[in-house]
Amino acid sequence: MVKSAPSPIASRKPSKVEGIKENSNFLREPVATEVLQDTTHFTESAVQLLKYHGSYQQDNRDNRTKGQEKDYQFMLRTKNPGGLVPPQLYLALDKIADEYGNHTLRATTRQGFQLHGILKKNLKSAIATIVKNLGSTLGACGDINRNVMAPPAPFKNRPEYQYAWEYAQNIADLLTAQTGAYYEIWLDGEKAISAEEAPEVKAARQRNGNGTIIHDNEEPIYGTHYMPRKFKICVTVPGDNSIDLYSQDLTLVVITNKKKQLEGFNIFAGGGLGRTHGKEETFARLADPIGYVAKDDVYDIVKAIVATQRDYGDRTDRRHARLKYLINDWGVDKFRTQVEEYFGKPVEAFKPLPEFKYYDFLGWNEQGDGKLFLGISIDNGRIKDEGSFQLKTALREIVEQFNLSIRLTANHNLIFYDIEPDSKQAIQDILSRHGIVDDPSKIEPLVRYAMACPALPTCGLAITESERAIPGILERVRALLDKVGLQKEHFVVRMTGCPNGCARPYLAELGFVGSAPESYQLWLGGSPNQTRLAQPYIDKLHHNNLDTFLEPIFVYFKKSRKSKESFGDFCDRVGFDAIREFAASYDPNAANGANKSRHRVNLKEEVYSKLKEVAESQGKPMTQLVSEALEAYFQNLS
Repeated sequence: MVKSAPSPIASRKPSKVEGIKENSNFLREPVATEVLQDTTHFTESAVQLLKYHGSYQQDNRDNRTKGQEKDYQFMLRTKNPGGLVPPQLYLALDKIADEYGNHTLRATTRQGFQLHGILKKNLKSAIATIVKNLGSTLGACGDINRNVMAPPAPFKNRPEYQYAWEYAQNIADLLTAQTGAYYEIWLDGEKAISAEEAPEVKAARQRNGNGTIIHDNEEPIYGTHYMPRKFKICVTVPGDNSIDLYSQDLTLVVITNKKKQLEGFNIFAGGGLGRTHGKEETFARLADPIGYVAKDDVYDIVKAIVATQRDYGDRTDRRHARLKYLINDWGVDKFRTQVEEYFGKPVEAFKPLPEFKYYDFLGWNEQGDGKLFLGISIDNGRIKDEGSFQLKTALREIVEQFNLSIRLTANHNLIFYDIEPDSKQAIQDILSRHGIVDDPSKIEPLVRYAMACPALPTCGLAITESERAIPGILERVRALLDKVGLQKEHFVVRMTGCPNGCARPYLAELGFVGSAPESYQLWLGGSPNQTRLAQPYIDKLHHNNLDTFLEPIFVYFKKSRKSKESFGDFCDRVGFDAIREFAASYDPNAANGANKSRHRVNLKEEVYSKLKEVAESQGKPMTQLVSEALEAYFQNLS
């Protein structure tokens, strides 16, 4: 069991944030007052509450000037249960990005969108536009249930996938903040037209389950102080790990009978990946199986688990406040017992499940009712126009012309669905005209399965680069694999600019976690299907040393792997001691028959961007283009 360091919570003082929540009048003040003030930013108390409304105050560190005020701007995050983005909402977000943002959209790793670069004076207009176009940002951040995830595949002939969508939406509705603050502040009290929540959800919210409900309170489930920290939920189907189920606070797995009728749900709880460097009491953790409940009890078990974390989670130390620490400290049996007290009866035994596998659903697929769906890969989730690569324009044209809904994926890609077969060619033509690949077999596999968080320049927690760094890192990893004779090899690479783990690097086969400027903690040994935690291999690796550091590890993998064994499985099987022993005695000259050490050359940002654009258009590695250009240059000199 991982070491945790709880002290008696009852005798400790609640954190400062708990006081801010208590004095906010259910998330109203000081946000309601400060949003009307002619300033560039909010105070610290308002910033903490602003998160519940779906926004983070940020500072563009690229624009910092000594002696001048920070370049304040805001990130807005949408809440899209199951990743659903109706066409009307997508077009509104596209327009907001141009009118108020930085002209890009960012698909997140929790099936939502982020808008960056919004100024305080435009925040109210942006949020109001989102709400009036069938969207919401309420609860996308903060100490509250976040976006409820579900597999994005629109299989109409597989009822379990439809159940996952239905219950992701219903559980999101069940746990939506009930405070009127959101509509009062951003829409001047006007409640926008939205889909009516299911009657059984409304009834479940008010049903008292042995203490799950706080009576005479504007927030019957959350209470005055909301949750100790963020709370993450997903609903999936047996065998489908497209949503990283082991990383969630609470996971529900749809269980159907032989007639494909819904019977109930398996329950996992206690996953979470955020941690802090140098704080061994913080750690990444996989969710544990808890039990099974019948479908009629699902809302009550969700409330029981939420209430257990609400009432017993650590409100004194925010680093120790997630559900994973409560379960780690108590153990699964004690946690289950407390949940059953709120639930009012024992949970049933966990049902057998098949092995979980990762799916990205990219490319053209049959959805089971005669129509098609199309999964489009988005590098690092960034929807933009850049040179001949016009993804933002292409997606807008498709939505405008075909009125298609979108499902966002947990790997920051997107899916168009309900496509008529006779529209396929027209959609392909739009994508081709704007430089977008719709055939996943033509995407470099390292890129296809990689993820990175935004990090610098806007994320206040970022220690180093991530989204802007990973393209170059993947190029170097690919070149290194080619060099050691692993041309056909690929694996899951994930990168974050800090240890909070938004791109879930702790489940990757090769994970980079920002630990210092231009340096990363390296994690190895996750599984290709994200069902096993990786482990930290080195605490601080400067990116300049990446090639020489990884080369012996890849050579050892090539020499000692089992047939068809993945890189992550290999690292987990042989162990770090064996890898380090091999690396310590590795002689690159002997291994390659000659001194073939690689040298690095730094490029200006604009040169690198142009090089990448040309390489993508020609379907060549960047290193090959550079080598060809230099060879031609030296020939001209002679």
